[in-house]
This record gives sequence, C-alpha cells and structure tokens, in this order.
Amino acid sequence: MRGIGGTKIAIVGAGNVGANVAYVMSIRYTCNELVLIDIDHKRAEGEVMDIRHGLPFLHEMDIYAGDYSDIKGCDIIVVTAGAGRKPGETRLDLAEKNCQIAKSMTESIMKYYDGGIILVVSNPVDVLTYHVSKWTGLPRGIVVGSGTVLDGIRLRTLLAEKFNIDMKNMHAYIFGEHGETQFPAWSFSKIAGFSIDDYCIASGIELTEQEKIEMAEKTRRAGAEVIKRKGATYYGIGIATTQLCNSFINDENTIRTVGCVLEGEYGLNDVVVSVPCIVGADGIEKILEVQLPPDEMELLHQSAAAVRSVIDLTKHI
Repeated sequence: MRGIGGTKIAIVGAGNVGANVAYVMSIRYTCNELVLIDIDHKRAEGEVMDIRHGLPFLHEMDIYAGDYSDIKGCDIIVVTAGAGRKPGETRLDLAEKNCQIAKSMTESIMKYYDGGIILVVSNPVDVLTYHVSKWTGLPRGIVVGSGTVLDGIRLRTLLAEKFNIDMKNMHAYIFGEHGETQFPAWSFSKIAGFSIDDYCIASGIELTEQEKIEMAEKTRRAGAEVIKRKGATYYGIGIATTQLCNSFINDENTIRTVGCVLEGEYGLNDVVVSVPCIVGADGIEKILEVQLPPDEMELLHQSAAAVRSVIDLTKHI
C-alpha cells in the first residue's frame, strides 16, 4: 500500500454495487481520493454529484467521475462492473457475459496500472477472480476476490439470533464458492472461544443438525431472497467491500474468507474458492490451511470442481 499523499481508490462500475461502495466509502472516509469509472460516464457523474451533496456534513473527499487513465496511482482498484443477477439466475449463469465484460475491463485497467490491489467483486466472483489473475499476470495475492466475506456475516447473524448474543462473539466462516456450493465450516467455527457444540452445552441451548442445515441454506439463499424482493443486492456488499478495503489500507492483517488462485493449498490447484486468508497492505498476505474433517474437505473439493467447470467453459474468452 503506497498511501503517499493520501489514499486513492478507483471503482470500476457505477451501477448499484459500485455506487453503494462509493457511498459507504464516503461515509467511512476510506480514502482521500475516490474515482468512479463507468462506460456510462453520465451515470458515474450523477452518482458522484449525489454523494458530493452530502459530503459537507461529513468531511472533505476528492470524489469524481473519471476514466481508465485515472487508474494511475491507485492503492486499490475495486471491480464491480458487470451484468446483475436476475431473479432465478445463479451467479454462475452470469459467467459468459461477465467474463467478456471483465476481459475488456482488465485490458483497459492494465494500460494504466502502476501498482495497487485489484479487488474483484463482480459475479461470478470466483471465476472472474481466476481470469483477472491470469489476464493481469500479477503476483498471487494482488488480485483478490471478495469471496464469501458477506456470506460469513449472514451466517453469523443467524447464529447471533439463535443464541441471542452479540455477533462480535461469533467466528463462523463460509468456505468454497460464493454461490450454490458454499458451505459453513462448522469445525472451524467458534463462539467466544467455545466450539459450537461446547457452547450449546455451556449455554443450555441446543443447535440441532437440522437447524445447521437450515442455517446453511438460508445463508446460501440470502442473496437470491433479496433479489426476489427488491431486484438486486447492493447495501450488504457495499459495506463488506468497504470493510475489506479498510483492511488493506490499514494493514490490519485480519482473517477474511477471500479468494485467489490456489497452488496446492487444501489439495487444490489452479482454481479459486474462498478459504481463510490473512489480508493486509499487500493484499492476501497468507493463505491459512485449516485442518478440515473429511466431510468438509470433500465439500470444499466439490465446490472447487463446480467453479473449475465454469472456468473451463469460459477459458476461450
């Protein structure tokens, strides 16, 4: 992270997700300089104007609609451009059209790229993170997929409601694809240091296997349920993306379930799925290999196979 003369972030894509990332960043004062880049320049200008009108109540921030030449000097480039998911459509259904968009966008970014982390948020995020990593040729860990960070928060929310305790006590993680084959790593989940089972004994509150299955399904279906009701999801991912960027900027060395191309970890190669990683100023600082039980390791490999099948189908792009 360079941070010389302040922090600069570019958001590529000024649709619902990109605009909400910009909005949350303006409230959190994530950076000094923020540029929105979109093929629809007037849309980007409108979003910038709308945010600017509220900034006098907050703080000074240099926010503007730009173009790919403004990639120069960025500490973080957030990629949100792409077609949105329609009701009934899975994230992987988006692969073909969004890979085409992402390839053109990556070529434009790399014309002006001179450093910084590339954070991929567009869906299907695992497939796009793989391709962007290959297209850019950057060292592993510089291109980061937002992964299952938001899914993990959704699971923690359900657990906090079940046990009626502060969500800060919850350390529960979603592994695998950001999509249909994701799963909670119950063996890696803790409540204030207790295993889930031990906490149930200590608290006298039972969490049955059926409830675990239902929580996993609610977590997996959460995005689709929002889309069914309001047509798109953008608030949650706007907050989660900003939090990730803060982790990079502040060199937090915090653990997040994000994605990069695996090279033997968990017995997986040349594929992207979300696993716990230490994230800091240089992107993914370290991939943490958790000793998963055989059943969860099998779920991770099944998830990786699902992502790999889509990667293979889109390699011609």
